[in-house]
Amino acid sequence: MNDFQSSPTKPSKPLHPLKRLLKYGRRYRWQVWLAAICSAFNKIFDLAPPALIGIAVDVVVKQQDSLLADWGIKDNFWQLVVITSLSFIVWGLESLFQYAYDYLWRNLAQNIEHDLRLDAYTHLQDLELAYFEESSTGGLISILNDDINQLERFLDGGANEIIQLIVTLITIGTAFFAVSPKVATLSILPIPFIVWSSIAFQNSLTPLYAEVREKVSLLNGQLANNVTGVTTIKSFTAEDYESQRIKNQSEAYRQSNRRAIVLSAAFIPLIRVVVFVGFIATLFYGALEVEAGRLSVGTYSVLVFLTQWLLWPLTRLGETLDRYQRAMASTNRVLNLLDTPIAIPTGDIRLPISSIKGALEFKNVTFSYNERMPVLRYFSLALPAGKTTAIVGATGSGKSTLVKLILRFYDIQYGQISLDGIDIAKLNLRDLRRAIGLVSQDVFLFHGTVAENIAYGSFDATNEEIVKAAKIAEAHEFIVQLPLGYDTIVGERGQKLSGGQRQRIAIARAVLKNPPILILDEATSAVDNETEAAIQRSLDRITKNRTTIAIAHRLSTIRNADCICVMEKGRVIESGLHEQLIEYNGVYASLWRVQSGIK
Repeated sequence: MNDFQSSPTKPSKPLHPLKRLLKYGRRYRWQVWLAAICSAFNKIFDLAPPALIGIAVDVVVKQQDSLLADWGIKDNFWQLVVITSLSFIVWGLESLFQYAYDYLWRNLAQNIEHDLRLDAYTHLQDLELAYFEESSTGGLISILNDDINQLERFLDGGANEIIQLIVTLITIGTAFFAVSPKVATLSILPIPFIVWSSIAFQNSLTPLYAEVREKVSLLNGQLANNVTGVTTIKSFTAEDYESQRIKNQSEAYRQSNRRAIVLSAAFIPLIRVVVFVGFIATLFYGALEVEAGRLSVGTYSVLVFLTQWLLWPLTRLGETLDRYQRAMASTNRVLNLLDTPIAIPTGDIRLPISSIKGALEFKNVTFSYNERMPVLRYFSLALPAGKTTAIVGATGSGKSTLVKLILRFYDIQYGQISLDGIDIAKLNLRDLRRAIGLVSQDVFLFHGTVAENIAYGSFDATNEEIVKAAKIAEAHEFIVQLPLGYDTIVGERGQKLSGGQRQRIAIARAVLKNPPILILDEATSAVDNETEAAIQRSLDRITKNRTTIAIAHRLSTIRNADCICVMEKGRVIESGLHEQLIEYNGVYASLWRVQSGIK
């Protein structure tokens, strides 16, 4: 037996959100450096006027014995000209660098905001359906919108404030010690306390702001659900109940913010007291130094001015750190989304549409949702190319699960699903899904025109092709009767259209895509008999010589299928033609008699 035993691996300490952000934004590192340099120079020139005031006072008081006289400029008039010229140059450079840093930081904020939102959304689209089922839609929208905006607001101004604060401390601190170490010591005594207080305050605020972000995420989620489900709310007269729920969520958000505000609001008044102590110490002790002849009047004036410029910006340190902490909490949420692993990776084998025959086969497939009881256990089924295979069965028998597995919305735990003999897990995921047209009972139409919804996924389609697809789907007749025909706005989720109209647009969309494999998942379940007949006529045309999987409760819609499979508890218990299954007198025959009214 080996004496060596490896110790358990300690979980790696998560990176600080700022490090994560810098790592993400490394493509902009030169812009960051340039913006930081402009911020530093702006602050340096911003600190120059007090020095110029000191020189001016020195000229007025000492005249021929002033500092400028020591530099060779003896005449008072020319001394004042030099001071005026220097002031003009300083103010001009300060304004120039302010424009530069403002332009650079704001554009940097916009660029990172744009990249983060786009990368996060693109990554979100690549995540598996299970992730969306376990996440709140409102919470995800909050990350993509509110959290990224929070980060943008910090980069817009907070980063510049931190840099300028550091430059102020270094520049003024150096000047103080060069001119009068004793006065400098008194001036900087409050700084350690201010910095320590700021850090202590923000450490206390960090968990509070994390709670704030969580509460606003929950609130957004509830609002999104209620807006989407407004028809249900109205039909059950639940307006008061939902208003109370929103009130409770909003109150929780308000209270979490209030706890953070109580702490953050106390910071500036406390720092003001400390700043006042430092200012009074400089004012008093500096005056004594002037009286003792150890400090000139001009230098004293500069020190008094600089004391305020040194300490007063520290009153904003709490606000700046406050924005920083909010931004870091948001950064963590956004980057955590970006770091969410993709559970269903794409395969390497490319699959041109023209080469697909459409033969699908399940081989000993076992699948369960989130480690629950298997929906399918060692399931096998062959779906021949160019034929229509109907799948029927009770709710929960696994019919719709087959569709999700073929499209790789979920991955199986065991077995294999193949397309034309190739494991679909090895196929390029987009090629696989391009080969499949799905018409579901739950049709989703985007807010836009009828034509845009038909052409969704076939974005380069011409108007003639769109109209041709609509005619095949028997949708053209009702479309031309709409107020603006194909340019009519359908509303969010197609709410301006009837269920049957939405179904026919979905079929037209599939016709235009012209996939080698067509999946009809309860495509006529929610329409009247007349609409069903129209849809059925269009389906009869588009399923010819195409691999078609038709999942249906209404057996009348699939009686002409090339093969009908009856599922029960994740397995096929009967299969064959309609007439064969009726003659077999099993489950299918029993369902047929119930639906057709035959006793």
